[in-house]
Amino acid sequence: MRVLFWGTPEFAEPPLRALIGEGFDVCGVITQPDKPVGRSRSTLEPPPVKQIALEEGIGVLQPVRPRGDDFIAALREMAPDISVVVAYGHILPTAVIDLPRLGTINIHASLLPKLRGAAPIQAAIREGHTETGVTIMRMVQALDAGPSILQVRTPIPEDETFGELRLRLSEMGALALIEALALIDLGKATETVQDDTHATYAAKIDRTMTRVDWSSDAVTVSRIIRAYDPRPGAHTTLRSGEVKMFGARRADGSAAGTAGEVLSIDGAGMVIACGEGAVQVTNVHPAGKRRLTPREWAAGRGVAVGERLS
Repeated sequence: MRVLFWGTPEFAEPPLRALIGEGFDVCGVITQPDKPVGRSRSTLEPPPVKQIALEEGIGVLQPVRPRGDDFIAALREMAPDISVVVAYGHILPTAVIDLPRLGTINIHASLLPKLRGAAPIQAAIREGHTETGVTIMRMVQALDAGPSILQVRTPIPEDETFGELRLRLSEMGALALIEALALIDLGKATETVQDDTHATYAAKIDRTMTRVDWSSDAVTVSRIIRAYDPRPGAHTTLRSGEVKMFGARRADGSAAGTAGEVLSIDGAGMVIACGEGAVQVTNVHPAGKRRLTPREWAAGRGVAVGERLS
């Protein structure tokens, strides 16, 4: 089976490595253009999957947009049996989806039809889901609405961050992908139509979502911080300067104070009062500085007990 692989972020790395490791004929990798990085934006950083492909001698295409006669002709030359899409970042036109003889399948990091859209992992944590998973589905033009081929479930621990859950789901997705492709190859795959009445959506992350509202209860504040840890980071303000928070969990005990008030700082972290209860954070990133422990931040007079975040 000749597989054409589409993907860009870190989430796509384990599935691509699994395909290669299991001996699939990966006939090409489609990813986004190299990204300018650094202060001058003069250095180009290739997507992780491009680096893997080049190491393995696999051809790579990096269109700005995945469409056009020349691009489709290049895909036909690769002669894929099936396309696998993993967080590619663009909506594919019908001509591209239907090009392989077995069509196109997608790995989505939620239990569809729940959390369709761009940021399902962050949304699962922020919304307090106790369970999530991976869905292998057939791609259609509608957003994450194609029939489900395979689903794998996993609980979400109370203290798990976005980064930790993303890593687990990417590895689960890699295993599920291999199983789904085997079922498709054998003609034994069962496709289940999604129930659109149960669909929910996980919108693309914007800055307003990552703002910490200290008047919320400690459970909600902890979820917001964990949902954006390690990137882009949930942010708050101290003395008019922005600070990002990481490593949040509900604080033990009955300490209370005004919402946003720093109650204590020690080797375990910084405890901050919420509208109800308090949270402990283990790392902070003040604007213009490196990432610090709260004790390091306090030693540099960046924060003190009794000050209030807003």
